[in-house]
Order: sequence, then structure tokens, then C-alpha cells
Amino acid sequence: MSDTTPTLEICVDSHAGLDAAIEGGADRIELCAALDLGGLSPQLSLLKAAQNCPVPVYCMVRLRPGDFVFSSAEIAGMCAEIAQIRELGHAGVVLGAGSPDGLDVTALQTLATAAEGLGRTLHRVVDTLTDRDPVIGVAANLGFERVLTSGGMPKAVDGVDAIASMVAAAPNGLSIMPGGGVSPDNAADILRRTGAREIHASARSRITDASPELRRLGFASDQDRTIDPATVRALKQAVRTAR
Repeated sequence: MSDTTPTLEICVDSHAGLDAAIEGGADRIELCAALDLGGLSPQLSLLKAAQNCPVPVYCMVRLRPGDFVFSSAEIAGMCAEIAQIRELGHAGVVLGAGSPDGLDVTALQTLATAAEGLGRTLHRVVDTLTDRDPVIGVAANLGFERVLTSGGMPKAVDGVDAIASMVAAAPNGLSIMPGGGVSPDNAADILRRTGAREIHASARSRITDASPELRRLGFASDQDRTIDPATVRALKQAVRTAR
């Protein structure tokens, strides 16, 4: 990858998705479960499957869906997950914690300390905040490498102005990474308009061949999706045009 080419991160929540993202040319993997819920901590089998991945793997650390206000027991559980991720040799973790008033800096400090020596991404908890101005300082002070954000909107393409402001405010060493609704059709435009040097996408398409019997019994959904290597390749090409 050229030094001037923005980084393409693909989030995956399955073994097949991991293979597809690598085949399509992802520069980095965000490893999750339950992408339809915004991403939860991946299962051990997927963590182990990704150990020999040829690109860096960052693992989501989020125990449950819903808000990002975590109890002390949940924070302890997240620290245990970070220790496991470290033991398995992955490159980094994806973290976040909130409070009714903004980021939970105390919880983030605990998680960041547990993740010392690992790469760290502050996830889209930032998009739930009314005031995102403190995010840059908190992320930088706690040693995060990047902040993943849609600019407070469901889709990053609609939050480009807010993302661009964060990019402009970020100090050296802290990357602002747009994510949310990123596709081959809008990736280059988002990168150009925000000035970001990384972008995050899922590259998923709906599964059309799920068995009607599996759907009837509740083992499959009409909304089930899988990562398409062709979409990853198209995203990669779009990212190259934004150099």
C-alpha cells in the first residue's frame, strides 16, 4: 500500500466475512460479532481464526448491545477480554464508554490502561454525544490511535462537516476515521470532503439464498448479510482515487 493511499478498514463478524475482507484487499480488520447491533465482542473461535490474518486485526470490546454506560462488573469483564486479545497476539482493540453527561473518562482510563501496548480505536460512542468537542482531547490524552465516527449522523456522508472539523482539530498521531454507511459510491467523496486518511466500512450485501425453512424456524433472517469480496475490492479502488 502506498503511503499516500488512505487505509481501508473492513469490519467483519464471521469466518466467511474475515476471508472475504482479506480476499478483497482490506488494509485492516475490525473483528466483531453482531454487526447489526453496531458490533459486539467477537467469539473466541473467530478471535483464534484471525490470528494468522495477513493484515492488522483490531477486536471490538463491547459486551452487550444498547447504551455505553457500563457497570464496574462490565468494565472488569471488558478488561478480561482485552487480556485475552493480547494473549492471542492481535494488533489492537476497539473501545468506548459513556456516561449520561458525555464520555466516561474514568472507565476509558481503566480500559486504556488494560490495553497498554495494544493499538486503540475509540468507537462510535462518540456519535451518541451531544457535545463531541472534548473527544479529541480525551482520545489523545489516553493514547488512542484513532476515533471512529459518523459525525453524529446515521451515515458518515451526512456528517462530513462534523468529521472534517474533528480531522482539523486532531493532533498528530490521532486519526479521525469516518464510518457508517460507507460504500464504493461515497467512500472517495467522504475522504476528500473530510480530509481523513482512513475509512471504515462493512462491505456487506444481503443473503438472498437463505433457506425458507431456516427462516420459518427462526434460524435465519430476511435481513441476514454477508461480506462481498467484490464490494471490498470496489471500496479499495474508490479509496485509491481519493489520494
